[in-house]
Amino acid sequence: MAGLVVKPRARILHGHDWVFSSEVLKIFGDPADGDVISLKDGRDRLIGSAIYNSKSQITARRFSRQRQDLDLDFFKRRIAQAAEYRARRHVDSKLCRVVWSESDGLPGVIIDRYGDHFVLQTLTLAMDMRKDLIANAIVDLFGLVTIVERNDAPVRKAEGMEAHTGVLEGPAPSGPIGIEISGTRQSASLQFAIDLLHGQKTGFYLDQKANYQIVAEHAAGRRVLDCFADEGAFALTCARAGAADVAVVEENSENIAAGKRNAERNGLKVRWIEQDVFQFLRAAEKANAQYDLIILDPPSFTKTKSGLRDALRGYRELHVRAFKLLSKDGLLATFSCSHHVSEAAFSQTIADALVDARRSARKLRRFEQAIDHPVLPTIPETEYFKGILFEMMPGR
Repeated sequence: MAGLVVKPRARILHGHDWVFSSEVLKIFGDPADGDVISLKDGRDRLIGSAIYNSKSQITARRFSRQRQDLDLDFFKRRIAQAAEYRARRHVDSKLCRVVWSESDGLPGVIIDRYGDHFVLQTLTLAMDMRKDLIANAIVDLFGLVTIVERNDAPVRKAEGMEAHTGVLEGPAPSGPIGIEISGTRQSASLQFAIDLLHGQKTGFYLDQKANYQIVAEHAAGRRVLDCFADEGAFALTCARAGAADVAVVEENSENIAAGKRNAERNGLKVRWIEQDVFQFLRAAEKANAQYDLIILDPPSFTKTKSGLRDALRGYRELHVRAFKLLSKDGLLATFSCSHHVSEAAFSQTIADALVDARRSARKLRRFEQAIDHPVLPTIPETEYFKGILFEMMPGR
């Protein structure tokens, strides 16, 4: 088997599973992009099997500490292990992330399940070359299901791949499919229609599924503002929980149209505002508007370390304006899905925003990514999500 020798201080020798191009000491056997290769240390000891791509900064991604090929049995075993973990953690098996990339030993593979529909993303070249094997493994494990390919993520460009969307297995969805999201303890569940072929991510933000209910527990009787709302899942859950008024700010007209259909489907009244969130908040501040619960759930502000400073500047302005719009005992639920923004940096930016806004707040709880998006301590990149619920308090 072809492979590479890693440098003495490579992070893979300390528990990580990636080998960056700068950490390669020597390549042997002339591997082709997408091949399975062996990894060795400077003493010629095997440290695992990996997938190889010379076009990527991450030259190799280890998927086993032993000599292992990527065959059907391997994919069936890894996907079954991932599903068993979620069943053991009492995750809804029909509405969850079944596989989360490196966290489940399948680098670059994401599988989300919506009932009898599975959505597959293969974000690394080697896994993309074997997506038919992965689809066969899913069918062998779960039966006759529909498997949708959502390979339109920009990150594929780093691996030298084009975007692809379509159906790999089973009948194509004739339109949006229905899912059910839990309401609060006092309110009924909600019905959502999601578009697996064209919707955000793989159709729905499964990493926020539990948080819709948690935030809505505080919504009864409150004036709610849902910013960066996508299709309004937070807003609709709050409306169902008895919010006095719910306003949604989202600049994508297609998301608003889908949100309006879901609001009508559930018999809920929500005000939809098609506008850039920063522009809306500036105007709301000038108009002396006030809200009792604000939700900030923006898309990632940076995909790279080099963009961190601008991202933190954006988060700071966002929170300053939100704090100025909150009532004296208002609540702020704020989230970040930017991996490069650490939890410490996120918290410090919010603290700085409180000072700028001349407000005081108590932290009520922190949010983490859902348990079906597991985090590996040795691979920090598996953790991207963080959030905090604040309650405003009198100034000191």
